[in-house]
Amino acid sequence: MLDSTQVLEMLKSVGAFKEGHFKFSSGLHGDTYVQCALLLKEPDLSEKVCRVIAEHFRKDKPDIVIGPALGGVIVAYEVARHLGVPGIFTERENGVTTLRRMFTIEPGQRVLVVEDVITTGKSSQEVIDLVEGFGAHVIGVGSIVDRSNGLAKISVPYYSLLEIKMNNYDPEECPLCKKGLPLYKPGSRK
Repeated sequence: MLDSTQVLEMLKSVGAFKEGHFKFSSGLHGDTYVQCALLLKEPDLSEKVCRVIAEHFRKDKPDIVIGPALGGVIVAYEVARHLGVPGIFTERENGVTTLRRMFTIEPGQRVLVVEDVITTGKSSQEVIDLVEGFGAHVIGVGSIVDRSNGLAKISVPYYSLLEIKMNNYDPEECPLCKKGLPLYKPGSRK
């Protein structure tokens, strides 16, 4: 079983920590970015971190695993593989989180929501709301990294392999903007 120190070392080993001036999918700014895609592109590392998430939720007996595109696609697939259940993902259509590609969720299903990084919890909560709209039960949210500084707004219990305290700035108060540093937007939300 991996501990948080090992997960952090794995992220560092693939260059998944970036420093600079970033705009996150949440709209917040920060000086450090965790790009889990650099970890998830490595099948052996993906397998290791997703196995831990799967084992954490195995006792809750999920029927299906779902993640928001783009960061949750590989995580949903790999966690679902470990649990022996289907793995699907949501997409945005006209700015709204939705199921496409003939994916379905049935009323009463036990659903695990997963993603790579949680900053505000907005993407996870959008998926939770979608799933509950189908009459299914969300058993929890799992992620590789929680960088919310304890401020994520998620209506169900959540678990992350690694909690990282990072600076998050409201764009109007961002000291990096005030310094005129170039802004990079690596996230998936437009």
